Amino acid sequence: MSYGPGFGDPNQLAQRITSNIQKITQCSAEIQRILHQLGTPQDTPELRQQLQQKQQYTNQLAKETDKYIKEFGSLPATSEQRQRKIQKDRLVGEFTTALTNFQRLQRQAAEKEKDFVARVRASSRVSGGAPEDNYKEGTLVSWDSQPQAQVQDEEITEDDLRLIEERESSIRQLEADIMDINEIFKDLGMMIHEQGDVIAKIPKEDVHTHYYTYCRSSASWSLLMVNCKISLWRKLCNLYLN
Repeated sequence: MSYGPGFGDPNQLAQRITSNIQKITQCSAEIQRILHQLGTPQDTPELRQQLQQKQQYTNQLAKETDKYIKEFGSLPATSEQRQRKIQKDRLVGEFTTALTNFQRLQRQAAEKEKDFVARVRASSRVSGGAPEDNYKEGTLVSWDSQPQAQVQDEEITEDDLRLIEERESSIRQLEADIMDINEIFKDLGMMIHEQGDVIAKIPKEDVHTHYYTYCRSSASWSLLMVNCKISLWRKLCNLYLN
């Protein structure tokens, strides 16, 4: 079967998905490295800007990959349809694993930004509620919403105000990006649900030799399929609900 230019070719599309997953994994490792430097002498505005840019780039990669996986699943049926379903299941699993780690880092970044704002406010001796009260239940309270805050010993400086505004903007962006990833998890959950029974019915002889060698009996094959689906569902449900 012939395909037009672009990613109509399932092999090219699968390669692009795999490449994006690898980039997400690499970016997540870089984000983790930056997070370890926050709150240390290496912590600088430039470092936090780098973190924000890296996080947003990875978020865009995730959206792009979600689109490619949907496209992969909607390719015209061919004689290799069964193998393609196995490949899609593998890609969905790898993508889910990469996203799980990335969203965990997103949440860590948001918490570190909240802690930073709380420390700036505390160091400026601004009353009007304990710093941690501003972030209960993930609620953001901007400086503009506290015009009656009382200054105890010294007024908040313009630099402090600028830092607070920048960090609160970053927190809002992080929380919006986390919601974007939640939507992708919902998409992946739909894909798993739609293909679940089909995957379990794929004959062993149509599976790659590696999997066939590992799953010598029909019982172990069925168990592998069930465990894969249960594992993915648990990941998706836990992340979406949390």
